Amino acid sequence: MSKAVIKYLRLSPTKARLIARQIQGMNAELAMASLKFMPNKGAKFIANAISSAVANGGFEANEVEVVSCRVDAGAVLKRFQPRARGSASRIRKPSSHILVVVEKTEEKAKKPTQNSSKATNEAKNSSSKAKNSSQNSTKVSENSSKAVNSKENSNKAVNSSEKKAENSTKNVNSSEAENSSKAVSEDKKAENLSSENSKTAKGEAKKAPARAKKSETKED
Repeated sequence: MSKAVIKYLRLSPTKARLIARQIQGMNAELAMASLKFMPNKGAKFIANAISSAVANGGFEANEVEVVSCRVDAGAVLKRFQPRARGSASRIRKPSSHILVVVEKTEEKAKKPTQNSSKATNEAKNSSSKAKNSSQNSTKVSENSSKAVNSKENSNKAVNSSEKKAENSTKNVNSSEAENSSKAVSEDKKAENLSSENSKTAKGEAKKAPARAKKSETKED
């Protein structure tokens, strides 16, 4: 690859760019031949730039392509034109810089293969990254599901412990109620026995004087 630059050409950059766009990607020999038949002023300067770029690289014109032809704006010379009533109108004389880059067609053909290999490597890297990201996402989902399951298990354990505590309190309360009911029934039985004993004692006390009278009458 070689290049050539022509600076400070007395040429408008907008007019030179019209020609520069047409020769990009053309063979150097074909580009110089077509520029000879163009009536534009900038065609001669661009052809000179192409020939100097080919000579700088030591190539032949038929084995080289014009990779890029760039036209940049240079310094502007400012003049004036006298007009009526002492006024003046401005005159702008622009300049431009022409940069031409040429390259062998074989080297240009090799570059797409390198670019294609780079593209395949990038595609492989992107696919591996996508696989890793999918694996990481699955791992994260598995971990989240495990965390959810552990939370559910802990909640179940808490609920089971609460139920056991409630059942134990219920059992304690029921046993206490049974014991209290048994104590009450025993107290009632004791009261009934005492009342029966008192009744029997009273009946015997009432019968004692009658028995004494009977025994006295028998003795008489």
